[in-house]
Amino acid sequence: MTSLLHQNIQQWYQQYGRLDLPWRQTRDPYAIWVSEIMLQQTQVKTVLERFYFPFLEAFPTFKSLALAPLDAVLKQWEGLGYYTRAHHLHQAARQLGDAFPKSIEELICLPGIGQSTAHAIAVFAYGMPVPILDANIKRILCRFYALKSPTSKQLWDHAYKLLDSHHPYEYNQAMMDIGSMLCQSKQTNCSVCPLSVKCRGRQTNPLNFPQPKIKKKVPIRQRYIVIYERNEHLALIQRKSRFLHGLWGFYEYKTAYLDGKDIGKIIQKYSHFHLHASVYISHQKIDHDVWFQKDKIHTLALSGADIKVLKLYLNYCVRSVNYKSK
Repeated sequence: MTSLLHQNIQQWYQQYGRLDLPWRQTRDPYAIWVSEIMLQQTQVKTVLERFYFPFLEAFPTFKSLALAPLDAVLKQWEGLGYYTRAHHLHQAARQLGDAFPKSIEELICLPGIGQSTAHAIAVFAYGMPVPILDANIKRILCRFYALKSPTSKQLWDHAYKLLDSHHPYEYNQAMMDIGSMLCQSKQTNCSVCPLSVKCRGRQTNPLNFPQPKIKKKVPIRQRYIVIYERNEHLALIQRKSRFLHGLWGFYEYKTAYLDGKDIGKIIQKYSHFHLHASVYISHQKIDHDVWFQKDKIHTLALSGADIKVLKLYLNYCVRSVNYKSK
């Protein structure tokens, strides 16, 4: 690829790129790794404003993360979603030993680190001349080379072909910013894009590349969530299934629940289904060992749905107290 194109990319990045992002102000592989995992399927604004700094404050090194109990890690991750990421971070930290890996091959062996994340750590922490292949860069490559349905191998081949091996750090950061700011999924700003002079997709319609995926209808999962209450204490269970594993939550049933007070409904949207749940309070006796004071539950790591349930319950308690005091 011509040096002129790379020069255009460098100039654009220096003028318009997000150089002040905190994970671009460090070469610490651990801090970069945390940012890369958090940024998977999550917007930069969300990670930056609410999660990145608190997480690193709680676990400043991979060794401190490894020594922390999983409950503490999940609590710190609470609200960020896709909790498998937190599990993998914790598992990987416990596998690291005394040193952070410096090769792509070693990085890929860690839980939750795929090829692109390994490349990102390699280039951003160690300056290796390798490309990365996140969603933004995949979209740019498809449009730049007019690819409708490329394979993963084809995308990696093109990624290496387009790479600026002399300035890999700035190049990869620039490509992510171009994808986020100019070459978006539903609109483009080709007139100011530094790649536009060589972009094959622009010759027709860049939005035709890659071929749009047919959106599947997201199923609705109807459930009945029960808050078992006993002497100002509530029954919560720690989930054992893969989905939301390790998080605490209230009892959930597939069939309608009638033995209790209906206090409202919640909706929680996940990537593969939407949860619609009716919420009940029950004083029915159940065989349950661990009960929590209601004012202590906020210290547990809860799913987004269970946070909504808890809020619904606490609001109900306030209304009940106000009603009785009248």
